[in-house]
Amino acid sequence: MRASVGLPLTHESAALHVTGAALFTDDLVLRTPRLLHAHPVQAPHAHARVTRLDVAPAYDVPGVVRVLTAADVPGVNDAGIKQDEPLFPDEVMYRGHAVCWVLGETLEAARLGAAAVQADYDVLPAIVSVTDAITAESFQGARPTVERGDVEAALASAAHVFSGVTEMAGQEHFYLETHASLALVDEAGQVFVQSSTQHPTETQEIVAHVLGRHSHDVTVQCLRMGGGFGGKEMQPHGFAAVAALGATLTGRPVRLRLTRQQDITMTGKRHGFHATWQVGFDEGGCLQALDVTLTSDGGWSLDLSEPVLARALCHVDNAYWIPHVRAHGRVARTHKTSQTAFRGFGGPQGMLVIEDILGRCAPRLGVDPMELRRRNFYVEGQSTPYGQPVRHPERAGLAWDQVVVEGRVRERLAEVEAFNAAHPHTKRGLAVTPVKFGISFNFTAFNQAGALVHVYKDGSVLINHGGTEMGQGLHTKMIQVAATALGVPLERVRLAPTRTDKVPNTSATAASSSADLNGGAVKDACDQILARLEGVAGDTWEERVRSAYLQRIQLWAAGFYRTEGIHWDAALMSGHPFKYFAYGAAAAEVEVDGFTGAYTTRRVDIVHDVGDSLSPLVDVGQIEGGFVQGAGWLTLEDLRWDDADGRLLTQAASTYKLPSFSEMPPELHVTLLPMAHEDGAVYGSKAVGEPPLMLAFSVREALRQAAAAFGPPGTSVELASPATPEAVYWALERARSSAEVLVR
Repeated sequence: MRASVGLPLTHESAALHVTGAALFTDDLVLRTPRLLHAHPVQAPHAHARVTRLDVAPAYDVPGVVRVLTAADVPGVNDAGIKQDEPLFPDEVMYRGHAVCWVLGETLEAARLGAAAVQADYDVLPAIVSVTDAITAESFQGARPTVERGDVEAALASAAHVFSGVTEMAGQEHFYLETHASLALVDEAGQVFVQSSTQHPTETQEIVAHVLGRHSHDVTVQCLRMGGGFGGKEMQPHGFAAVAALGATLTGRPVRLRLTRQQDITMTGKRHGFHATWQVGFDEGGCLQALDVTLTSDGGWSLDLSEPVLARALCHVDNAYWIPHVRAHGRVARTHKTSQTAFRGFGGPQGMLVIEDILGRCAPRLGVDPMELRRRNFYVEGQSTPYGQPVRHPERAGLAWDQVVVEGRVRERLAEVEAFNAAHPHTKRGLAVTPVKFGISFNFTAFNQAGALVHVYKDGSVLINHGGTEMGQGLHTKMIQVAATALGVPLERVRLAPTRTDKVPNTSATAASSSADLNGGAVKDACDQILARLEGVAGDTWEERVRSAYLQRIQLWAAGFYRTEGIHWDAALMSGHPFKYFAYGAAAAEVEVDGFTGAYTTRRVDIVHDVGDSLSPLVDVGQIEGGFVQGAGWLTLEDLRWDDADGRLLTQAASTYKLPSFSEMPPELHVTLLPMAHEDGAVYGSKAVGEPPLMLAFSVREALRQAAAAFGPPGTSVELASPATPEAVYWALERARSSAEVLVR
């Protein structure tokens, strides 16, 4: 039978999605009688102490059943893994922080009840911007350093030394489905939570310790998510705990679903970063040394800020060999939402620093940006600054060269030059950028997964694994893995929802590792079953299974997988943290209006390394989606806080611009890198979730080159991130100003 792995299948729930039949957490409300609805009481200050909380007026509102406060918590009043996130705080740490929750017979009753709660605050000084946090020395968590070589000596001997500051904004996840939880308690006191979570096990653990219960008292299920992107890795836990607490105290199911405005004002985003750097090149334009300090905006609590920072430090090299490196990291504490995981998990922020450096320094070195990047690629035998040998570095070059050829980049560069010479008020830019992204969790223990595979007497197969489905196609791939491993048709395999009472102690569906980890576990379970079936007679799969049952041979198995060959010393910031690197390259062409800074992306060509693809249609979709989301972060999505009062100004789609069809290039060509088998990964495949996001650097660099084209040859342009039309306009104005200086 033909292997199912490698077939270009549609998403396993595609038909359910497009017909509206797919159930998400909040859809279960209609199937749940006697339901109560939860609504938060949100503080109107960025930093304040709660001096009075009077919930009595809420009970005068018809339909209000219960107000949940810190006094109701039987266990630990904390929803974070660092014990620094009070579920019901007495000190407000960001504007919109929930100080209590109201339960009502209807959502409107809960809302009116929340409005009736009276709270007094002692307003405290607040730090909102990361630059203010740096000035005030407001930091939290560890301050790691990645270091190799002698940076001072290398900078002193370098032919060219440049310094600068690179800043980048955060990014709102803006998943289609906001945070949602539905909790109920059965007759035995067992707590069952339906949650839109990327990490059911951790949600289970947080709910248990808030309730003062054991993990075996709590079951968490995730049917599917309407997007996650990292925003549902840590942040769902507190909402699930509120729902579970309400269900425990009232004996009735409790539903908690955030409105879009609540979701944006209460949950974390991608970390914004501030970087100061000094870089040295030799006469030939080869990187010699980099001294950089990365400061991330962590918000009010640590959340995942430390591992996000660690990954940023481990990706500040991107695809480039830098002999001497010193990269410091620190997490700023600000009075904003607690920033959290987001697709790329710090990797994009670290990589953007080196790409910004090369884009700004290339004109000053008199070297074409494409050539400067290509000549600094890793080659075989070189290692990263943290000590991991770079395997298959030639794949970055292969992807790059294929993009250049298939995208007609050399010919189009000449066309861009001719266009710019003929158009004084409109300029084009064409840039190529690479990607080298490490795959595995920073924390070694998370690189494990489990699965449960049942073969029934009729030969049908049910699989359950620890990964969650958020639209990325993980379940599709797992069905293909199981069908291939067992040698059965796809229609013989069905997948059950992710539940903590089926597969325990799971890792988050994150770090682009879920297909590797859960696929390995599913295949292990299938291999166990096949081993038991050896020697069992039968002309068909169904006959062998029936015969095995009659012989009392076990037809189910629990599979397990752990990533081998990885290790990491967090104190020394050295080791071999990644199973492998995913490579890619993208070429983007843009056109910029010199009067407004408005721009269009004309064409994008991508070649990306996914190993031997488990599911090519899914992978191409992930590459396209990741690229567009990266372009949104780098060019459109502009989070704005009011530094005076900590209010998030961009609270809806009306004020926060997401990429849409109008921002898509008319031409978008995606090719999977051929002959890229990855030894040691399930069926030779590689991760695809996060690495494509960084392909969008090409758009930002093309905008830089188009803005520079308004100035004289050799103009170096500093470009804000996100490179909104306003930012591009001011960049091209500076380029024009340098031209005027030359004329004078």
